[in-house]
Amino acid sequence: MKRILDPNQIREGVSQLAEQVKAIYVGRPITIVAILTGSLVLLADLIRQLEMPLRVALVQASRLRTPDEPRQEMVISEVLLPNLKNRDVLVIDDIFDTGHTLVEVLAQLLQHEPASLRSAVLMRKVGRSEVPIAPDIVMFEIPDEFVVGYGLDYEDRFRNLPYVAALEPEDLTPS
Repeated sequence: MKRILDPNQIREGVSQLAEQVKAIYVGRPITIVAILTGSLVLLADLIRQLEMPLRVALVQASRLRTPDEPRQEMVISEVLLPNLKNRDVLVIDDIFDTGHTLVEVLAQLLQHEPASLRSAVLMRKVGRSEVPIAPDIVMFEIPDEFVVGYGLDYEDRFRNLPYVAALEPEDLTPS
């Protein structure tokens, strides 16, 4: 694996993200909605740096797998979502790749009539976006490579790495 972000860079990025969140919301209560499963590590590190009133919520976004369709339907589970009406909501995700997941999650959350809705991602892949929006906050721009670590996985492996790395062809063998 080729390291893209080391633990110190990630720690500094999360600290900068926390400072930006504090500046945007200036002590107002917020609801942080993390997109499962990749953003769990980011969520845990971020909320420990936010000394402000907050609630934590989770949504799971996944694609239905059908062999006939190249673009599968997104299914978003809101089971762990509290009432968002008139709340300031910040959606966090680990990575902004094509952008389809974030667009669909934001659209669904808008139906809950939040007072405000913003998004933050740890990483954005350069040149991959296929949507007309961008996250409000991006901590790192990374190359268009398949990355793992710090919550991101390949076949349910590597989420626990304290760094972000690009997989090499020899890393893509099944476990």
